Amino acid sequence: MMVQHSHIITVILTLFTPLLISAYDLDINSHDSICHAAKLAADGAWNYYDGFKYGGVIGMFIPPNYWWNSGQTFGGLLDYYKFCDPKNETLKKDIFDGMYSQVGDHFDFVPLNQTKTEGNDDQGVWGMALLEAVERNFTNPKGHTWLKLTENLFNSMNGRWDTKHCGGGLRWQIYKWNNGYNYKNTISNGSLFHIAARLARITGNRTYFDIANKVWKWMDDVGFLGEDTKGNFWLFDGAEIEDDCRKITVLRWSYNYGIVLSGSAYMYNITEDEVWKNRTKEILDASLSFFFHNKIMQETTCVDKDNCNNDQRSFRSLFARGLVLTSLVMPETRSKIMPYLKKSAAGAAASCSGGSDGISCGMDWSKGKWDGVYGLGEQVSALETIMSLIVKEPDPIKHKTTSKTVSKTTLKTTTSKTSSTTSSKTSSKTSSSTSLSRKDPTSTALIIKKNSESHLSTSSLIKFVPFLLQLL
Repeated sequence: MMVQHSHIITVILTLFTPLLISAYDLDINSHDSICHAAKLAADGAWNYYDGFKYGGVIGMFIPPNYWWNSGQTFGGLLDYYKFCDPKNETLKKDIFDGMYSQVGDHFDFVPLNQTKTEGNDDQGVWGMALLEAVERNFTNPKGHTWLKLTENLFNSMNGRWDTKHCGGGLRWQIYKWNNGYNYKNTISNGSLFHIAARLARITGNRTYFDIANKVWKWMDDVGFLGEDTKGNFWLFDGAEIEDDCRKITVLRWSYNYGIVLSGSAYMYNITEDEVWKNRTKEILDASLSFFFHNKIMQETTCVDKDNCNNDQRSFRSLFARGLVLTSLVMPETRSKIMPYLKKSAAGAAASCSGGSDGISCGMDWSKGKWDGVYGLGEQVSALETIMSLIVKEPDPIKHKTTSKTVSKTTLKTTTSKTSSTTSSKTSSKTSSSTSLSRKDPTSTALIIKKNSESHLSTSSLIKFVPFLLQLL
């Protein structure tokens, strides 16, 4: 039986399209080039969306991604819509429906169908996505505003402040039956701090400013903010409540730094207080020193051991967002931050050329091409980093809440035990170095999936070519 030549050519093109696509050469000075690269990352992220599938869940991305990954992703997609494709009504509707679908029965983003997985940190990440909607003046839901929903979410989180253990702070988990309920960590408390600082700037409400101060002071007092033996700033992961948070896990994660860094920058923006200026600069220096190699962003704690789990592979998205927010609300940091983001964005864009779809982004952005690693975390990390080159300062807020506005001169910063920046505690007091998987503190980190698991290798396709050519 003769095989039509056109069918054979189609087969060859289908098989080889991912191999023929070269790495994208990003022009960091071209808005169109940046948006084109961002589209590759955004389209690849949508490939993981459960809401497009028959019987799928609106607002959710497919396993092994958790509910928090959805909030993280929608924050990045919203910026892509705002700055690259603002006339795309379909994109706008998909983002709107995805975000609003997770509002929950009490409009505070605690949906009852997420009780097996939702922690304070998960809710906090969704809060940061809502703040993107607020600061970008995204279309408000009928009968609500994104700002009011953010305040509902904040009140829900802040209501769980626990003074019975470790002198305060949020637990990692919301529900007692979830692993990690007895753990207090930086991501949960750092998210509360970040949201409070941004709401203080948006609303002028003194309460948010005071709570941000309280959270910072508690993290400093308990030792989550610390220094190594050389005096370099550290943000540690967290601690168990059984020993009153005395034994701290000293692991460093990029999203902790990005979230706390930008929260500190917002505090400086609303106070112009040298204390917050110094804090922000110290966190920034530590961030640039630890999470970059040759100015290319990496998740340093796990990447060298090749054991970043699915959550850790997405941390750079919030790190990149935190860096660019810092550069916008505290402009004196921009000249230091942008060279790192520019080089990282170029590397990220070059990596978004793999997989069977030709738009899968990789994890190692130093290779100048796709490295065979793929997943939602890789897509959204690349998206946020690429978009960092063109996002702009937050829009003026159209729908402020009714609250007492305070001037910068009336705001008083609560200082730490040290006179300017961080705690005087050093890492010599800490002893734990056990890695934590987000949903199971005792589990082993998941190994990165390599391309051999679900993508045809280059060598196997090359071996198949002679057979195809004989049929022509």
